[in-house]
Amino acid sequence: MHFDPREQAALREVGLDTDDLRAASDLVSDAVEDDAEQLAQFFGDGGTFYSNMEMAHSASDVQEHTVDHVDLYTHGAELRGYLKFDSWGVPIEGGRILSEDVVELTLGPTIDGRVKFARDDDDL
Repeated sequence: MHFDPREQAALREVGLDTDDLRAASDLVSDAVEDDAEQLAQFFGDGGTFYSNMEMAHSASDVQEHTVDHVDLYTHGAELRGYLKFDSWGVPIEGGRILSEDVVELTLGPTIDGRVKFARDDDDL
């Protein structure tokens, strides 16, 4: 179960028993796995993507990237992995589907922020 002790106590206080907590935890895990699958499909076999990533030495609000691949794994409520561009990569520490055309990843060290990605720059 991924709920921490405080969350478990609060959920019990509002009337959930251990079976309810386990069921809720399973639903969260399933939702994270579904998001990981959708994100993997979104990036597919790589290609050209656009983002709102802030880049040093860029005057543009939209960046173009060649994505090699995305590698994701889940554990409970956590979604982690690695996004590999053509010449560099960055750890992923979370992600979500915003629409059919736009996703948002929380990128780790070197970026340390949320970044939206789309296949069409107009979707950003």
